[in-house]
Formats: sequence, structure tokens, C-alpha cells
Amino acid sequence: MTAETDVTGGNPSRPDPGARAPDPPDARRPAGPPGPDLPDPDAYVRHIADLVRSIPVEQADPIRAAAALVAGALDGGGVIQAFGSGHSEAVAMEIAGRAGGLVPTNRLALRDIVLYGGADRSELERYDLERDPAVAHRILDAAPIADGDLFVVISSSGVNGVVVELATQVKERGHDLIAITSLAHSSAVPARHPSGRRLCDLADVVLDNRAPYGDAVLPLPGGGAVAAVSTITSALLAQLVVTGAVAEMLAAGRTPPVYLSANVPEGDAHNLALEARYAGRIRRGG
Repeated sequence: MTAETDVTGGNPSRPDPGARAPDPPDARRPAGPPGPDLPDPDAYVRHIADLVRSIPVEQADPIRAAAALVAGALDGGGVIQAFGSGHSEAVAMEIAGRAGGLVPTNRLALRDIVLYGGADRSELERYDLERDPAVAHRILDAAPIADGDLFVVISSSGVNGVVVELATQVKERGHDLIAITSLAHSSAVPARHPSGRRLCDLADVVLDNRAPYGDAVLPLPGGGAVAAVSTITSALLAQLVVTGAVAEMLAAGRTPPVYLSANVPEGDAHNLALEARYAGRIRRGG
């Protein structure tokens, strides 16, 4: 019998039913590095890593200034009111109501006009909702806002009507305002607010998330780009500000009101006791 002989004694093309099937290729892993015209995930990682290293150094002063505003607001009994629409709402969630974050915080959102303002749900389907300055008034009117509250408004573009009008109203009502935005994008697009102003024109402290025009950083062969950065870098800035505020309070001998994870045994009791101090001032849910 030669090496080529069919040991099953049948058709050589028929598989041996007892033989082990070969391992399938890993469909999740590319066969090799992307071609020269394809987006490279490793390039994205390098870009993000560079930003994570450089942002805290290059913006150390505005980060410290923002942290001081947060600590001062908390010392005065204020609440941190965070607003972002679209993907920027994810950054507001980094500030309001999360483990390791501050308890006296609220997340304001476009849907508040329905949840707390009595508007019909169909309004949320408007394509131009975040561009309508009038919506900002309705969000603020439905929110539990008091003197001494501090606002953090997040918008990478920094030009839509709701964002700019909300920031305008915040300043007219005497509140301090921190902006997290992309200066590169905001300066490259026309203002959409009737005043011609942008979010960065109104804030007491501006934190630049360093996102490029259009947000994404890896060009595509047919035009456009993939791999956005603003959510990652804006969340970094938000966490740096919160951490700085907590450090400032601890250095002054004060105990910062910080959430524990609800998924540790003592978390619920700890968090509910802290939330009780701000009854009627903070909202959870929605």
C-alpha cells in the first residue's frame, strides 16, 4: 500500500467519516495587516494613545480651572448640570450618576422635553431638534436648577442651536459654564445660532477634546473617514476634571460625595444616603 492508497477502500474523494475536521479559520482576525489604502486599527490605537498622553499635559491649566469650579460649586451646595446631545450625551453620563463619580449631578438631555416637560414623544423624531434654539429653554425650564449650580456642556461641533442657546441662557442666569468641545471642528464650520456665537465663545473654561474636523481620523479610499475620537477624549477630560475636583476637596479636608458601584454589596446603602442629601435637586433615570 502506498502513501496515496485510500485506506477506507472506497472512493479517494470521499472523506473519512472518522477523521477530525480541520479547524475553521478565525473569521474575527484579519489575514494580515490592512493594505495601504485601508484603515489601520493599529494606527487608530496609536492616535488615541498620543491624545491620551498629550491632552492632560497640554491642557493642565484649563483642567485645573474646571476642577476648581466643580469643587467650588459643590462646596456651595450646588449641583453639576451636564448636557450633551447625540453622542455627546455619553460624556454627560460620565459626569452624572456613575460609579466613581459625583453624586450632586444631573444629566440634561433633549428627551427631557418629553420626560419632564410634557411634550409629545413625536417631537424627538424631529431631524432638526438639536438645531432649534427654542428647545434649550424647554430643557432648562424642566430642570431642577438653583443658584450656585455649575453647568458642563459637551458638544464636539459646538455650533448647534440647542447647545449655543442653552449656554447663552446659562450665562445670562449667572451660572459658571465649562465647555468640552473640538476647537478644530468648531472653527471650521459656520455658526448655526442666530447670534453667530459658538459654545467656546460663551464658556468660562474651554476644554478641547482635540477631535479633528469631522471627528474621525482614518481616511477611507472613497472619501470620508472612520474611527472617531471625540467620545474617548471628551470622557477623558470629564474624568480628569472630576478627579481634580475630588482631590481639591480632599486636600482641603472635605469629604467629596462620590458614588460607589451599585454592584458591590455596600453600594446601594452608601449611594442612597448621599442622594438623600440632595432630594429634589437631582434626578436619576431617563
